[in-house]
Amino acid sequence: MSGEFAAASDIATGALIGRAVEPKAGEHGSGEGGHGLCLNCGTGLIGSFCHACGQNGHVHKTLTSIGHDLLHGVFHFEGKVWRTVPMLVTHPGGLTRRYIDGERARFVSPLALFLFFVFLMFATFHSLGSGHEFNLDNAPSTRAEKLAKIDGEIASTQAKLDRAQQRVAQGKADDDDQGDIVGYQATLNGLRVARTSIASGPDEVGRQAVSNVNTGWPALDEGIRKASKNPELALYKLQSSAYKYSWALIPISVPFVALLFLWRRRFKLYDHAIFVTYSLAFMMLLATTISLLMMIGAPAWLYGNLIAFGPPVHIFFQLRGAYQLRWFSALWRTFALLVFASITLTLFGILLLGLGLME
Repeated sequence: MSGEFAAASDIATGALIGRAVEPKAGEHGSGEGGHGLCLNCGTGLIGSFCHACGQNGHVHKTLTSIGHDLLHGVFHFEGKVWRTVPMLVTHPGGLTRRYIDGERARFVSPLALFLFFVFLMFATFHSLGSGHEFNLDNAPSTRAEKLAKIDGEIASTQAKLDRAQQRVAQGKADDDDQGDIVGYQATLNGLRVARTSIASGPDEVGRQAVSNVNTGWPALDEGIRKASKNPELALYKLQSSAYKYSWALIPISVPFVALLFLWRRRFKLYDHAIFVTYSLAFMMLLATTISLLMMIGAPAWLYGNLIAFGPPVHIFFQLRGAYQLRWFSALWRTFALLVFASITLTLFGILLLGLGLME
């Protein structure tokens, strides 16, 4: 229950942040005439909203208005979301081009949409993984758990060996028992070697190697040493960093898109930023959809095809529509962007590694 509550909280937070980025999206006045002065800027009201600052002429001052604001921010974010999301999926190029050309009132801004889908994606991941608890203690339990498992296997194999030897001693053995005894003894020897290795060998070598790591960045070196002591905590920090710094994908990606249009001066960095932000918003939505399909046990071919063909097909049609390209021009740029995307993810991963381990 706590996982579902946390996921719902994340979605609500995402909607409210998107709402903060684009506060007036999809709203219309009630049509009632206003009167008096705006409580925000003091301008005389001539309608339901102040024509100077946009604040509603009627300000609620009741406790229930706080709940109303929350519900309004979550569920009224956006009246126009139902126009934007279908276009993002089916006509991404047209959506991007229309927004760049100035058609703003009909669509959710790319940044607001990106923020909402980031929160939606991580809320989904959190919900699906809510049954897993991270070990946040300084002393890792990984080795103890491995040793306990191997000890159980050793005890079980030893019991089987004893029973087989007992049948031989009582003259009740058959050919299978003779073969089983040899197999059990070999298995026991292997398990005991593995136990000794886990108990003393590799971890000591690993700790020694990690303790001697020197990247030239003291804070990162200390983070790596801490991560070696508690890998689960390190993974938790990396996930938190990915959540907090996902916006960094936008400035990292824009220069790569700009490289593809260096000789087309009419396309500016602003155009590329809108393209990248809408594209990333779709990728977040796609990742969320695939995760849900896997959770409900959908056929593997369904989400497999989405993983393989969803990103390149979407990039192709978004490129073609947003930049008004011919098929071949859009096609080679699609392959180039897929290569650039892998570089972008690598750079983002390095950023997360540094920031996550140093926290």
